[in-house]
Formats: sequence, structure tokens, C-alpha cells
Amino acid sequence: MSADPILERLKSLHPKAIDMSLDRVRALMRALGDPQDALAPVVHVAGTNGKGSTIAYLRAMLEAQGGRVHVYTSPHLVRFNERIRLAGRLIDDEALSGILEEIERVNAGAPITFFEITTAAAFLAFARSPADCVLLETGMGGRLDATNLVRRPAAIALTPISLDHMQYLGETLALIAGEKAGIMKPAVPTAVGMQPAEAAAVFDARGAELGAPMFRHGREWTIGPAGSGLRYAGRKTLDLPMPALPGPHQFGNAGLAVAVAEILGVAPDAMAAGLARAEWPARLQRLTHGPMVEALPGGVPLFLDGGHNEAAGEALAGWIGDRRIDLVFGMLSTKDPATFLRHIAGRVRRLRAIPIVGEPLSRPASEIASAARSVGIADVAEAVDENAAVASLAAAADPAVPVLVCGSLYLCGRVLAANG
Repeated sequence: MSADPILERLKSLHPKAIDMSLDRVRALMRALGDPQDALAPVVHVAGTNGKGSTIAYLRAMLEAQGGRVHVYTSPHLVRFNERIRLAGRLIDDEALSGILEEIERVNAGAPITFFEITTAAAFLAFARSPADCVLLETGMGGRLDATNLVRRPAAIALTPISLDHMQYLGETLALIAGEKAGIMKPAVPTAVGMQPAEAAAVFDARGAELGAPMFRHGREWTIGPAGSGLRYAGRKTLDLPMPALPGPHQFGNAGLAVAVAEILGVAPDAMAAGLARAEWPARLQRLTHGPMVEALPGGVPLFLDGGHNEAAGEALAGWIGDRRIDLVFGMLSTKDPATFLRHIAGRVRRLRAIPIVGEPLSRPASEIASAARSVGIADVAEAVDENAAVASLAAAADPAVPVLVCGSLYLCGRVLAANG
């Protein structure tokens, strides 16, 4: 039984609107018997960038130690089932359909958002299946996020903070960090990734207020290149392999995952194995088959990345290095293309601006093209979609110049559905 009809009905009843509050979901969870209170030990993860990658490393580490791990992440790329992973496997359609129908009956038409319903589904699924650990990603904020009903996690992880979702979380780094810090709990160990000073001060103050043991990048732990791998210095000094996910920005995500793993008592050999085998799609993922790959001359690499804010643009610049790239770029109207592109503009040989087909909040290709020119990218043209854009780049393609499709996870979902 496919869950798609139920999901479509839920979307129509509860549009993809954001209404930050815990009252609705708290009432629903109470009616469902508060399954969030019956979970295996939880690692709760909030932040702006790197949440998914950090969770991917942690899952791989815990599974390398033989653990059964449940995972809740969002958004999905191709199928909703990606959001709920039960002991290493995506939830199947039959189980998902049954849980969603149960939630609909219990909710009885009361106001609720789509994210709150799907979070309730994850809590129910996790409570009914044995596990050793639950990795729980916040949706957008923290303090008023539907996942924040977990009373006492085993550990908290706070990934780097940057300016994103300002219309909901606040216009400054300190305000955004304050919302993310809302998942911190009294006396619960909290691992903190690399932070701007304003965010770090907020986390420090909140940790002191709550009496939470703090494990902060640059203070209680550090990580950096050493030889052919990484050296982590925390409770122990560990020589680790390079992380499986590409880009120097992944060093910090890997270090944060190791800091959490130390809190949880994961063995160093499992940490190393997890770093080397972690997988997370649409994060500088190289595509190896599909019509877009076939449209390019042999040897021209095609990559996919869902980063969409300024910090993601900075991270992308670190991955590109001294190379040149060709870019296929689409973005939502809620994001600023110029802010993203200015970090990589000097490295972009050609850019093809596209709309994200089927996404109501897509920014028009004409606006993206204008933003690209405003930051100094000279060879800019518009295309009707990602396939047309890649086809136009095939002429004069160069194996030394990667083609990168980026700017939105929604765009990545489209690309993976056809080329994943």
C-alpha cells in the first residue's frame, strides 16, 4: 500500500505553511499516548548548516558499533519515506500508511501543520520498534520545533549557525542561535560545532543557565587535517580517516559527530569506520548515471548540492578551491542568490539560471540571472529546466571543469528522481 495518497491528502488539508508553536503537536501527542516519552536514547540536533551530514556520520558510527539506530530528518529529496529510518531501513509504505491513518483518526480534523503530523508519525514509528539510539533533526528552529517535545535527550548537538529563515527565527545570529538553543535541556551534555562569536555567546550562556556540560569546538575539542586524515583532540586524541563526504567544511561536521560519539561512549574504531562510510545524498554528490550524466561528454564530472544560504556558498568555495566550475543554479524566492553566489563568482566559468519546476516558491530564472551578473559572473544564460541547462553546457564542456547543479534541496530532489 502506497502512502502517497495519504500524504497528498495531508498536504491539501495542512499546507506547507509554517506556524511555530508547540500547543497543537503537544495535544496530538498526548492523544496518541505520548510516544516521544518511550523512545530509545535521543540525540537531538539543531543548527543552520550541517545537521544532515552530522547525523549521517553519527548513524554510520553507531551502526559500525552494531547499534540499531532510528533517524528522523527533513526535508526528503525524492520520497517522503526518506525522513523516517527504522534501524537502518527507510520506513516502508505499509507501515507509514498505517501510522498516518491512525494519526488522522486521532487528530480528528483539528488544526495541525504537515511537519507536526509527520513528526508525530516518526515518534510513533520509533516508539514501536526497538533501537539503541534515535537521531532526531529539528525542522527549522528549535525552541518551538515539533521535535522539541523530547523531555530529556541523551545528548544535544548544535551545528554551525548562519543567517537563514530570518523571517521566522530573527534577523541576527544571536536571535537565531537563541531559537536553536531552545532544544538544550538541564544537565544534558551539549556538543557545539564551529560558531560565529555571537552564536557561541548565546550557547555558552544557555549552557551555564541549564548546568549543561558543554563540549565546544575550539575549547573542549578540535579537529583538523593530519597526514592523510584528521586528528581529533577531545577527551581523547584520535587519528581518523578523511570523512566520506567531500569538502573541507565536512571536517567540522565530522568533528561534531565525534564529539557526540564520545559523549555516547562509542568506540574509536567505530568512529573511524563511520567517518569513512557515511552517506548523505545531495551534498556534493557525484552523479554517475542518468540522462543528465549522459548529456555531457565523457569524463565531465557532474555534481549535486542542496546548499542554499550564505554559509553554504562559503563551504562550496572551499570545495572548489582553485578550479573553475560550470553552474546550473535554481533557488527558492525565500533565499538570496547574490549572497550565495558572491562567494564563488570568481570561480564560475558559465552559469545557467533555471526555475525549479513544480515548486510554487521558485525564484524566476530571470532574477537568478540578474543576481549572477550583479556579482560579476559574465557568461550567464537562462534555461527552462535543469536538463536544458546541462544540455547547453555540453558544448565546450571540459573534463577539468566540473558541472555543479545547486541552490536548493527541492531542485536536488528533482534531479535525483531522474538521475539518482
